[in-house]
Amino acid sequence: MTDMPPLHGVFPYLVSPVDAQGNIMETVLGDLVEHLINKGVHGLTPLGSTGEFAYLNWSQRRRIVDVVLETNAGRVPIVTGVAATTTLEATHQARHFSDCGVDGILAILEAYFPIGNKGVVDYFTAIAETVPERPVVMYTNPQFQRSDLTLESIQQLALVPNILYLKDASSNTGRLLSIMNLVGEKLRIFSASAHIPVCVMMLGGVGWMAGPACVIPEQSVRLYQLAIQNHWDKAISLQRKLWSINQMFAKYNLAACIKAALEIQGFPVGNPLPPQTPLTTVQKEEIEVVLSRLAHL
Repeated sequence: MTDMPPLHGVFPYLVSPVDAQGNIMETVLGDLVEHLINKGVHGLTPLGSTGEFAYLNWSQRRRIVDVVLETNAGRVPIVTGVAATTTLEATHQARHFSDCGVDGILAILEAYFPIGNKGVVDYFTAIAETVPERPVVMYTNPQFQRSDLTLESIQQLALVPNILYLKDASSNTGRLLSIMNLVGEKLRIFSASAHIPVCVMMLGGVGWMAGPACVIPEQSVRLYQLAIQNHWDKAISLQRKLWSINQMFAKYNLAACIKAALEIQGFPVGNPLPPQTPLTTVQKEEIEVVLSRLAHL
């Protein structure tokens, strides 16, 4: 494995700006990357759930990662999503992105038929063994996935040398504590937007990987800094105010909501990819009200 420092902090899940013809809007994506880095984020994650990975073809995925890497120019770690229904395709993606120079892999299991524990463990193990030089973040989201990471499978996968992180989007913070008690410090935990980030940090989490951080990067970084400095009263106070953005993104389609919020902020990232539909005018106005409340925190 590389000797890069441990991953930590705020990693926004980048949206994927794609025009009606399927072309990546490279300037818009580059501007967003530049903006987020200038706001102090600790890393970036293209091709996560907010990046609509399930709606992108391989050519689009490759170009998105290329643009992010070119714009970033080595300033912050890039942990890119790898997702497929077959192990062969997932390992192909992981090898390609590692060769391109990403700093880590966010491993996601797509499934049509439900997959048992052995198949799940084999899938994540194969990705990790394909890129032993890169740290791997396992991602589990039982709301969207047909095959979840059980506690048993997580315990097995924690033994793989370069599987070092877990992002659990179950919204069950008690499950996170069970995982931490089970695997100790071998797996570091990133909060998802379904969890209350400051609570995950209190339990020993190392940061926040989430789409809403694209919209409130500066406030998210401040929340993280307060947590690592043990200023818990201030952190909880800020978290209470920021939670409204999580509630908004839980209420509506995630990618559509974050793209709408970024459009309001001046980033013309376009609509969610069909067959998803954009938010209505009324819904966008609701988001704009929430953003205006958070703008000066």
